Amino acid sequence: MLTSRREKQLEELEIKLGIPFLNKSLLNQSLTHSSYAHESKEKIGDNERLEFLGDAVIKLVISEYIYNRFPSHTEGDLTKIRAVAISDDILGTVAKKLKLGYFLLLGSNERRTGGMERKSNLANALEALVGAVYLDAGIGKARDMLLEMLVPEIDKISKVGYIKDFKSALQEFVQKKKWGLPSYHVLKESGLKHRKIFLMEVKIKGERYGIGRGVNKKEAEQAAARVALARVKRRNTKPK
Repeated sequence: MLTSRREKQLEELEIKLGIPFLNKSLLNQSLTHSSYAHESKEKIGDNERLEFLGDAVIKLVISEYIYNRFPSHTEGDLTKIRAVAISDDILGTVAKKLKLGYFLLLGSNERRTGGMERKSNLANALEALVGAVYLDAGIGKARDMLLEMLVPEIDKISKVGYIKDFKSALQEFVQKKKWGLPSYHVLKESGLKHRKIFLMEVKIKGERYGIGRGVNKKEAEQAAARVALARVKRRNTKPK
């Protein structure tokens, strides 16, 4: 049962999104972190299943969009554009602009340690929200919401020119600086056997410079390398 305060919060988000939910409980579940569900005395569901569904919807919608938007690009190039557009970094940034952290239900420790601003929490919540919109209002509404949020990001990628191989670009950059070769390590494997999600880190001289997620190790390495490349270019200082 939703409290009147929570209902007001959810109405505020519905206004932001321009999408009224028929099933408010579904919207609430999409914003319920597992830490909150575990601490709750009531038996309530977290947003992990909706996150799984939302991830698939995002991939479909963005794949369709860039397929039509870039008719001369190869399958490999489209995959790389999509990887950037729907990375945790981009999804987390979009969710932050939406102030999604304010609406998240988090366990006490997760909230205390900055869970409202944590990019992984925000990205996961956005995926779950997409899943909830899809179930409540259909693929059309989910597509409209996603394109409004992500097309500007795709436009930025296409204007500045995306790097086809972030791993090679990172390696070339650090070698020029004589910092040695980057090393990649799997931090975590999750998901079903036929739908694994890999969390990968990249280190330079033993210091972590980036973390990335992907449906295979290659995609996760590219995502981690992209984060690391941006970081080393910003810092442009030698790792310890």
